[in-house]
Amino acid sequence: MMKIGFITLGCDKNTVDTERYLAQLAAYGGEHTDDLAQAEVIVVNTCGFIDAAKKESIDAILEASRHKVDGVCQAVVALGCMVQRHKDELADAIPEVDLFLGTTDVDRLIPELQQRGLVDAAPMMHPGERVFGGDAPHVRYLKVSEGCDHGCAFCAIPLMRGRHRSFALADVIREAQLLELQGAREVSLVAQDLAHYGRDRRDGTALPELLEALLRETGIPWFRNLYLYNAGITPRFLDVVANNPRILPYLDMPVQHGSDAVLTRMRRPERRRTIVERVARFRDAVPDLTIRTTCIVGFPGETDDDFEILLDFLGEMQFDRVGAFTYSAQEGTSAAAMVDDVPDEVKHERLDMLQRLQSAITAERYERHIGRTVQLLIDRAGGEDELAVARAPWQADDIDGVTHLDTDAPIGSLVDARITDVVDDYDFEATATGIVLLPPARSPRAQASRTLPLMASSSIGSFGR
Repeated sequence: MMKIGFITLGCDKNTVDTERYLAQLAAYGGEHTDDLAQAEVIVVNTCGFIDAAKKESIDAILEASRHKVDGVCQAVVALGCMVQRHKDELADAIPEVDLFLGTTDVDRLIPELQQRGLVDAAPMMHPGERVFGGDAPHVRYLKVSEGCDHGCAFCAIPLMRGRHRSFALADVIREAQLLELQGAREVSLVAQDLAHYGRDRRDGTALPELLEALLRETGIPWFRNLYLYNAGITPRFLDVVANNPRILPYLDMPVQHGSDAVLTRMRRPERRRTIVERVARFRDAVPDLTIRTTCIVGFPGETDDDFEILLDFLGEMQFDRVGAFTYSAQEGTSAAAMVDDVPDEVKHERLDMLQRLQSAITAERYERHIGRTVQLLIDRAGGEDELAVARAPWQADDIDGVTHLDTDAPIGSLVDARITDVVDDYDFEATATGIVLLPPARSPRAQASRTLPLMASSSIGSFGR
């Protein structure tokens, strides 16, 4: 078996793509390894969203290339978003890389590796749709669409991923069932804008229907919705969330700014008053709703007054969490043609001010959870000398902190617990009061291998492009 190492960067959608690439490679004789020193092929799934992500991707490619000298690596493959936009420059700058594949030509991955004799010429097994490459199979991501139709001035995603395309409902449901068989207990739906799901298919299917089908056709206990534009959040969607406890009351909803002048230059589809009114409706409709958002500081033309308006807006909105970033121009976007007139030191000063304000808001929001009894999902089992690590419904994987819990319940269990304290700003401590749901007794790997041949095969091309 050819050992394949993967480095995955960027968003959760890239994580999904990597698991699909692994499935195809496994079908043709590839075996995933976490030890890059033992990998004969190393694949870097790049991110090209902002400058920091590009630098991280280049560093990862260089790290992979060093294994051709220091390890057993025979080929390095760079693919994904950054390659889609900068393939020629990367090929000139890093000749050690054997293959560059953008998001539109990843179907060449297997044929190119076959030509080099690195994977088998014919599939050895059913290709499947996902092969898990991490260490927490109970937490998975489900990409329901590709691309984006929004025209935000600062964003290059449409240039890398293309126009919005929703995947067929039946395919999404089959993939969710596969994830359940592999041990998934929390599945986060991801897309560039989940609220657009189904609009392009014109068959009457939208996000509420998708959620209801997932509830009906799977037994996955937690579903989380990540990344929705607020303009597409409908009363029907809110009703489905409010009346189905398996759909967590959590919205990841980017707003980017609070000044109408900046929102206009950003070519965002909403204005401050609209956001305020919609969020009030969302909170009325869904009890105990958690809202996470993102903001950009230092966008071209952002004045001191604009920034003060943003701070005032955040104080008014009282979002639970805010991810903030300094603006950096992205080649090919309309904002790249604007004069980047906010000095870097001012951008970082504003970022620091925003983060300090939001830290205080989050702390106040989190205090309201103390004393509550909630269900927690166990991410890491506890032992005699250490607490278990879990997450509450308001804590998305890897971005919203964790909850430390006195239980020896196994990974993937849902546990009733009472929140006792807030620690380290974004984490909690809790005391277990009862186990609600245990993970399956059978091996997820055995279940998946038993079921895969019964599933319709979907290539990377049909899902990932």
